[in-house]
Amino acid sequence: MAKQAKRTAKEPVRIRVRQLANGNQSIYLDYYSEGVREREFLKMYLIPERTPLDKQQNKDTWNAAQAIRAQRITDLNNGAAGIKRDRRGDILLSEYLNGHLATLDKLAPSTRKLTALMIAKVLEYGGEKVRLRDVDKEFCRGFVNYLLATGNAYTGKPLTKCTVDNYFTRFTFAMNQAVRGGDIDSNPVHALSVADKVKPESNTREYLTIDEVQRLIESECRYSDLKRAFMFSCFCGLRLSDIRALTWGAIEDTGNGAARVAITQQKTGETLYLDLSTEAVSWLPVRGGAGDHVFNLGCCSMISHNVAKWAAAAGITKHVTFHTARHTFATMMLTLGADLYTTSKLLGHTNIQTTQIYAKIIDSKKKEAVNLVNGIFKH
Repeated sequence: MAKQAKRTAKEPVRIRVRQLANGNQSIYLDYYSEGVREREFLKMYLIPERTPLDKQQNKDTWNAAQAIRAQRITDLNNGAAGIKRDRRGDILLSEYLNGHLATLDKLAPSTRKLTALMIAKVLEYGGEKVRLRDVDKEFCRGFVNYLLATGNAYTGKPLTKCTVDNYFTRFTFAMNQAVRGGDIDSNPVHALSVADKVKPESNTREYLTIDEVQRLIESECRYSDLKRAFMFSCFCGLRLSDIRALTWGAIEDTGNGAARVAITQQKTGETLYLDLSTEAVSWLPVRGGAGDHVFNLGCCSMISHNVAKWAAAAGITKHVTFHTARHTFATMMLTLGADLYTTSKLLGHTNIQTTQIYAKIIDSKKKEAVNLVNGIFKH
């Protein structure tokens, strides 16, 4: 009797990748159970390996995907044994957060670094065995208290409320992504009361008055591209990270001296469509090719040094950084009569409460102006 060919059992869960237009590869799982095929996209991506850091990031991402695959196999085996359970949220919190970090490759390095620091704090607090489904209201409240009680790893001093707020904002964003990905039903952070959350210390947002902007225009800056970029930000509100990444292909001429820009914000990953005024357009250099950067700026330290030097030469005593231009745009819009909602959209804010900070600044200045008449007249 002829021997029958030995058949290898098909693996129940396989890791596969799909090539994306931007050069990344999207990782997904293929399930085979009782003849039914199912795909699960992990929202995890392999990036082109140009540097040793890229290779390490891909290695960490792939290991996280392998861990998820192993868990899915366990879930399928449990199901075959009659153990019915919803696998959503069963992934380890550490694996989910590391996978989330791998999806932020398009965001600014500072945002990715802050997310990585947040993940380290979460794991310090919760440990390696906590699963995504275990993150509830009490976990979130405890995490806030842990951040407030813990110290800075380098100085030993307590974390500032601003730092705690920044960490928790990144944690909230990660949980929102888990909801969007179908891993959990709702964000447990939203169950916290106002008293449970951290209110950062009020910080002064330095901005320039219209007179000070005019003085900068009339003053000479050592680097013409830096001056153009700063003034451009004063009249459109784009962040330095977005201006550095801006290419001519993202700017569309809409006629009559105006234009429109479409960019993916480096900080938030959200797409922003922004109409540029003729004043903003007037600060753009000579148009180049679609893939060319609009502004050629140096390193951050060079930018900071020369902006401060330029402001001092213009007789401005305020602490002026490049980000001051964004604050200037926001306060200028509100001062000139733009409503809060419109200003929020122009700035690309995802939360209008962020924009309200500028409204409070304007209200404070109005009160100061009203009180200028006090003590002048005799009764």
